[in-house]
Amino acid sequence: MELDFECQIVDPNDFDRFEEYVKAFHALRARKGMILPKAYKRVREPNVFGPLMVKMGDADAFVAGLTYEYPEVIRPALQIHHTRPGSRLVTGIYIMIVEDRVFLFTDATVNIEPTSEDLAEIACRAAEFAQQLELEPRIAFLSFSNFGSTDHPLTNKVRRAVELVKQNCPEIVVDGEMQADTAVVPEIVEQRYPFSAVKNANVLVFPSLESANIAYKLLARLGNAQAIGPILLGTGAPIHVLQTGDEVDSIVQVAAVAVMDAMSR
Repeated sequence: MELDFECQIVDPNDFDRFEEYVKAFHALRARKGMILPKAYKRVREPNVFGPLMVKMGDADAFVAGLTYEYPEVIRPALQIHHTRPGSRLVTGIYIMIVEDRVFLFTDATVNIEPTSEDLAEIACRAAEFAQQLELEPRIAFLSFSNFGSTDHPLTNKVRRAVELVKQNCPEIVVDGEMQADTAVVPEIVEQRYPFSAVKNANVLVFPSLESANIAYKLLARLGNAQAIGPILLGTGAPIHVLQTGDEVDSIVQVAAVAVMDAMSR
């Protein structure tokens, strides 16, 4: 990339501020069962040491996950940094580029069975991120039902989330519940649901992590879409995760997102 950059490599086992880090981590977790000898051991772990570097001002952002599962990165990061002020939870989002169209898929990373309240917050965080990308968010809450066509606890959950977003984030263009094709094919809305506030959605809020994860992976593998992410929203610091075994391009993309996150704060 022709960058004039010299990489600094830090070894937790030979770091002049190691004792400070241990004391800081122990102070954070002392009332959570963290005794001092255990703190010495934990701080040597990269997924603990890295977020501490951000906490202690020696780094601006942290990216990990190539050799970890998501919870092994997210859990210590939240223990050290908690959620961002104003955020009740952390959520994950993917930028999906399909030919010349850009979509945001959420939540495909963190919240397995989100409640209506969770889905509402996930949508608001996604809208903020879309605006950072200079996208005008048009949010569709996805389900197997179109605007009340099926009365079921799962569709009612999504419908309730739409109501909460309209109450809590009235400036956001949002509608649902709707099926996936209704969300992304404008002609369906024009012909069948002209009352919908959203046509040609670019932010898709999935009803569960299960559905979001399946959708983005199928689209990336079978639809030749480019998936950038996961991107964590709502963390107390610029902390971002990789998928296990990511290729170099994916690592660079997530690192670029981490830089953008750090600069925006």
